[in-house]
Amino acid sequence: MLFDEIAKANMQALKDHDKQARSILSVVYGKFKLESIEQGLGAKELPDGDCLRILSKTIKELDEEKAGYEKAKRPEQVFEIEAQKQVLSRFLPQMMSEEEIRKEIEKLEDKKIPNVMKHFKANFNGLCDMGLVSKIAKEYL
Repeated sequence: MLFDEIAKANMQALKDHDKQARSILSVVYGKFKLESIEQGLGAKELPDGDCLRILSKTIKELDEEKAGYEKAKRPEQVFEIEAQKQVLSRFLPQMMSEEEIRKEIEKLEDKKIPNVMKHFKANFNGLCDMGLVSKIAKEYL
């Protein structure tokens, strides 16, 4: 499970004295634990779909942070953010393409947006960009 993979990678980064990897993996692991507590799972692991959602959101936050550093002309921080993104990206699966999303929507009997969104949330959580799914689903109305 992704929860375990992040925990192991975090420990390995600690042993390897890899500050870049350790810092971002600690943040993500903390987010996983917090989400697990909020969902009432306690010490149980978070499902992979939720972990993927958190990872994707963290990468988007890093992109925003990077843009701010680029605007401020701080190349050292831009380099650090890129290194952190690379660490996280190795845990992300291949996201669904626009074509794959269209094929999946076409398979559905009811193509109303709420039903399409529920289907993708239930079956492809973390494997597709939900904003893109919504945009494509609107074309089928």
